[in-house]
Amino acid sequence: MLILVLESSCDETSAAVIEDGRRVLSNAVASQIPIHARYGGVVPELASRNHIRDIHPVIDQALAGANITLEQIDGFAVTCGPGLVGSLLVGVETAKGLAFAMDRPCVGLNHLEGHLTTVLLELDGVDSPTFPYIGLIVSGGHTDIYIVHELGRYTLLGRTRDDAAGEAFDKVAKMLGIAYPGGAEIDRLAASGDPEAIKFPRPMLHHDGFDFSFSGLKTAVLQHIEAHGMPEDDAALADLCASFQQAVVDVLLRKVMRAAKHHAIPRIVISGGVACNRQLRRALREAGAREGNEIFIAPASLCTDNAAMLGAVAAHYLAQVDLDRFSAHGLKARGNMPLGESLRTPARVHN
Repeated sequence: MLILVLESSCDETSAAVIEDGRRVLSNAVASQIPIHARYGGVVPELASRNHIRDIHPVIDQALAGANITLEQIDGFAVTCGPGLVGSLLVGVETAKGLAFAMDRPCVGLNHLEGHLTTVLLELDGVDSPTFPYIGLIVSGGHTDIYIVHELGRYTLLGRTRDDAAGEAFDKVAKMLGIAYPGGAEIDRLAASGDPEAIKFPRPMLHHDGFDFSFSGLKTAVLQHIEAHGMPEDDAALADLCASFQQAVVDVLLRKVMRAAKHHAIPRIVISGGVACNRQLRRALREAGAREGNEIFIAPASLCTDNAAMLGAVAAHYLAQVDLDRFSAHGLKARGNMPLGESLRTPARVHN
């Protein structure tokens, strides 16, 4: 089965061709970082306008990369939430239009479900975990821990009560005058810094449960800058970045390892844009080796928003509909779409 998947939940426009829910034949991504960098963050109106400009070129690129034509597609899938509604609408209406024109089914997918299941694809150098596993989503908009029982069935264990980890990275970077998106630059600068140079707090580190909070840590960085001034040289900047980054990593690591131990599930999957952070990857792998956990992390190119990451869930939901006719009349963009909702078969999410 060949599936064309579209993703436009925020500021990346992406299309991918997936074969049998496992093999990525192509994955085209158009980034809007240069457009939003001047504003220090994503501007929703600009994001939706640029999705309109980019959606058809990335579809053409994905089809060409897979060496197929649109007529060979057996089904369509598209992110319909959560995300920026204006951005989501571009992908949703494009997918519905293509499916109607080709008389093929189209299923709506949850963005978070894609992040949780990226590692189920056939990826070079990455084994796929068996079910169940602990899934940690760490991005600019989400910091959540789930049990992934199987495709379409999840248990929410904890989430951030305020800022997501990626949002904290970007806001701290903005305080330091680092260009958007600042998370990757903080990671780079931290590599030469001392993570013990500044004693930043670890919010909710010792609290029972698996929720997060990063607003206080962000405020602690601001108070440090107000008290001591901006870093005077490259070494001081590196120390501040390393100290902040280590505080975030310590909290993420403690919570996800505690969840794995508490639920006796030794397999941990980490995904989302912050999963590209080298210190987080290193610390998680070291902790996994020490505690006897299997750690699964997708390649960095599949951690940030992209269409290929939704391949496994796209195939899962398309397998439950009639592949010989159009079926997407009720598909809509959902800015706050709960995890697990799909067009035809709602997944089960236990809170």
